[in-house]
Amino acid sequence: MTATAPDLAIRAWRDLDHQARDLPGMSLGRLPVTPVPQDADRLWALGVRHAELDTAVDLSVDDPVTHRRAVDRLCLIRDLTARAVSVDWDLLLSPQESDHQWKVLSHLQPPRTIAGLEEAEDALHAWRTRHYLCKLVWRQGPGFVQIRDRRWGDLRRFTADEPRYREAIALLAPGVHHTEVPADVLEEFTAEHLVLRVGELAWWLPYRVSRWLQEAMAV
Repeated sequence: MTATAPDLAIRAWRDLDHQARDLPGMSLGRLPVTPVPQDADRLWALGVRHAELDTAVDLSVDDPVTHRRAVDRLCLIRDLTARAVSVDWDLLLSPQESDHQWKVLSHLQPPRTIAGLEEAEDALHAWRTRHYLCKLVWRQGPGFVQIRDRRWGDLRRFTADEPRYREAIALLAPGVHHTEVPADVLEEFTAEHLVLRVGELAWWLPYRVSRWLQEAMAV
């Protein structure tokens, strides 16, 4: 599995309200974190309800170290979004991919700013006003995985009962070199916009849901 960058940290608070954050005991200070789902659970248990990323998610440059750092931060945003923790973060897009990139990321907590996109304010407005939890999620049932995607307005479902799909998701979740995933499975996931390519890395976009916020038929 691809190693993760060691320099990931957040500033954290016990409340997402701006005024409440200034009250005594609300700040949890600067916390070093790792981009794995278990760390999002740990942060939730610590009382984190709002987080601010240390640096921007930079998808604008062709550099393997920057790619790894960007994917690590996207992992954390994805897993905190799954916990309904609000996140302040900034996004730098590649001019060649900007329109596609922001749309495939629009299930995550909306960023504060977007750079590298001509219509950035319009994109931010759409992202903020149309965002809701469970917009792109996956779940594991007995012998199958299912992904539910509402990023495009309608409900799209992808269901697979072969173990290799679950194995591929486990590989993709932290972001891995694309050659580590079976090419046919990666092609299927990519065609469904379930994987984001960041340089040579392939990263799993959906977050895992443990409990529906509404009846399953509504989600």
